[in-house]
Amino acid sequence: MLRQTLSRTLALGLSLCGLLTLSTAHGATDALLLSNIHGYRVDASGRHTFSALLVENGKVRAYDDSAMALADSLHAQRLDGAGNVVLPGLIDAHGHVQDLGQEQMQVDLRGSTTLQDALNRITAFTRHATATNWLQGRGWNQVLWPGQQFPTAADLDHISATQPIVMERVDGHAIWVNSAALKVAGVNAQTVDPAGGQIIRDSKGNPAGVFVDNAMSLILDRMPPASADERRQQLLSALNALAKLGMTGVHDAGIPYSDYQLYQQLGQRQQLPIRVYAMLADSPTDRKWLQQPPGPAQFDNRLYLQALKIVADGALGSRGAAMLADYSDQPQHRGLMLYTAAELQAVTALAVNHGWQVNIHAIGDAGNQRVLDTFAAVLRDDKARALRHRIEHAQVLALTDIPRFKALNVIASIQPTHATSDMNMAETRIGPERIKGAYAWRKLLNAGAHLAGGSDFPVEYANPFYGLHAAVTRRDRDGQPPGGWYPDEKLSRDEALKLFTFDAAYAARMENLTGSLAIGQYADFIIVDRDFFTVPEQEIATTEVLSTWLAGKKIYSGAD
Repeated sequence: MLRQTLSRTLALGLSLCGLLTLSTAHGATDALLLSNIHGYRVDASGRHTFSALLVENGKVRAYDDSAMALADSLHAQRLDGAGNVVLPGLIDAHGHVQDLGQEQMQVDLRGSTTLQDALNRITAFTRHATATNWLQGRGWNQVLWPGQQFPTAADLDHISATQPIVMERVDGHAIWVNSAALKVAGVNAQTVDPAGGQIIRDSKGNPAGVFVDNAMSLILDRMPPASADERRQQLLSALNALAKLGMTGVHDAGIPYSDYQLYQQLGQRQQLPIRVYAMLADSPTDRKWLQQPPGPAQFDNRLYLQALKIVADGALGSRGAAMLADYSDQPQHRGLMLYTAAELQAVTALAVNHGWQVNIHAIGDAGNQRVLDTFAAVLRDDKARALRHRIEHAQVLALTDIPRFKALNVIASIQPTHATSDMNMAETRIGPERIKGAYAWRKLLNAGAHLAGGSDFPVEYANPFYGLHAAVTRRDRDGQPPGGWYPDEKLSRDEALKLFTFDAAYAARMENLTGSLAIGQYADFIIVDRDFFTVPEQEIATTEVLSTWLAGKKIYSGAD
């Protein structure tokens, strides 16, 4: 769990006072020399090493001997790295910051191994929850439970018959509710499934308690919203948590414009600890912003709103991902398209024509094919393609669609831990042939596609070293399966680190500003407790962050 990971980091008592020695030269300016380090960075040309790093006015000035030679003339502060490893600050190319902040105040059901385990966690949480509020949580995954059956409202009714309860599935594409929530929402057997959504029903046609994709709004729209102050505090809490995990940047994958305004308020208060590349979630309310060009970066390149996020289909675990053929484990069911082809093309064209990058969620092979077809229809010139549009997840692909990513200059924004989390059900869902195009990172790279790495937190844990581990090993954190799941799709350590640094920056059109610690870039870096390139593979996931630095300023220390 995220909180456990952060607590463990703090409990280690990694006092930087013992690991790093900071001294200030007479007449010091805004310059910093970090020496006695094992530094690594990756960019389009490969891996580079350095033993000293000079930062001036928040940006990289020089390395190694040049850094040492210039330090005196700049009256630089000196930081002895005590032989520790320095990496570029990690960037999560796909996360949900508000959800992460909310999660810290909700029931955490991730990893629950049975229905009863999930119910026990909810019951334990109610002991300190306010009875008048809706009880919320997320993280359940029926695939991990014996029988793999969806839970029901009746299961939750044993916890409370009067307090509405809403538990979000781990992938964010289904919710599980109790009868009190059904009553408040006015949902019954006569309620019609909305377009792009499904109400799971019992044998009599009554809502059974699970709502998939667009059907979730039938319940969620009836929940009292959090106040602006609460949401702003949740954003800040989540950003600070990400900094502790070694992240200096995050791509917030789908927010309302009102949340962008909250980010602006944090920036005005100088409370943006890391860089946020926000994607505006497509909605009728906020579509008006697409009718004008996106604005420039703000707050010293800490806040961007230059991309649109669209969700084209559902998720694999809830069988909402749109497939070209029936699900292998559910005949006559092919998932859910959340937009018609015409609707998807219209909103994509609106955004592209006004200079917005368009990042579209697609998980099933039919969903990905429709998105690629949409880009093929809309991206008619080099200017449109230069915006570096993305498919978020690109999870299950028809093999014939893989070369289209390079041809259209579309980035595959992948989340490596999805493969190790989904390997227990993915092939059951889609069978042995379609799995060849699923989580196909090596095939995408070999076809010349650009990739970017993220986690999709809080669907997965936010710790980026979990993603680096999954990319390199194709194993879970228990080391299973021993040789890796479909190991031909593994990435090298250089390729994996590049996913979460240079590639993630490239996917936000920021590679000249951050991501590789190149001279002239912002000095966004982390100091960690082990060598990513030399430790045994399984130890990558247990890497601890000693400190995190943004523009040459320390924003997190394990000693704090």
